[in-house]
Amino acid sequence: MRLDKYICDNTSLTRSLATKAIKSGRIKVNGIKPKSGSLKIIPDTDQVLVDGHLVEAQPSTRYFMMNKPQGYVCANSDGEHALVFDLMGDEINVSKLHTVGRLDKDTTGLMVVAKNLSAHAHIVDQLQTRTMGREYEAIISGVMTGGGTVNEPIARSSKNRKKMAVSPFGKHAVTHYRVLSRFNANSHIRVKLETGRTHQIRVHMAHIKYPLVGDKTYSGRFKLPAGASDFLKESLKSFPRQALHAKKLTLTHPKTGEEMSWEADLPDDMLALLEALNEPSQSD
Repeated sequence: MRLDKYICDNTSLTRSLATKAIKSGRIKVNGIKPKSGSLKIIPDTDQVLVDGHLVEAQPSTRYFMMNKPQGYVCANSDGEHALVFDLMGDEINVSKLHTVGRLDKDTTGLMVVAKNLSAHAHIVDQLQTRTMGREYEAIISGVMTGGGTVNEPIARSSKNRKKMAVSPFGKHAVTHYRVLSRFNANSHIRVKLETGRTHQIRVHMAHIKYPLVGDKTYSGRFKLPAGASDFLKESLKSFPRQALHAKKLTLTHPKTGEEMSWEADLPDDMLALLEALNEPSQSD
């Protein structure tokens, strides 16, 4: 393998920075300063040092989990790179990263980020074969009597191209849900995705008349629950986003085949809303 590519693949240095480091003498191979990045090396045999630090070959499939805050747009690579940079600073070369399963701007929770194309391909394969497990928690308007499944195709809305909608001409979409707790006029639910369409949870919940709290795009005309305390009314009115959080991700380890899971606690705003919903109503 070329030295410059080896360094680029196994450190946070870009190809141009690796070339500059070689030319400036900051890199040694087996104790000798190479003349150029075209030098061929044998990974795991030759010793490569950058500024005195050993560079070891990393596995070909690498990824990490990120707990995304609200307010970040992940619709393109620039937004994704900005998110990672804000969370991790210069600890990693963001230009090499590839996210899998993007979250809406105001949805919080777990995202998986691949550090190279090999890892990205492995994770995308799990996503497409539906072996990746994705579970969310949401707070909805309305009191559900039990769990269920929404199996309705989703397409871009013919009335508003910025929105998605249930449509017979859409792509196959399946959402499973179950009730975690019920309140006077709201429910706290766990949602499991079988497919991954744009705005899938938001569209499906609105379709069955249980829109997400705070979802200005799909919830329709906002109504306050009868008999709610002033505190609850204010909490519902001021909730700044759709109450949706990517709670859990499950992947198969690329080397061992072991199933691995990660969970992210509910953010403070959703916890505060649940506390408000637990408050006694004025009619109690």
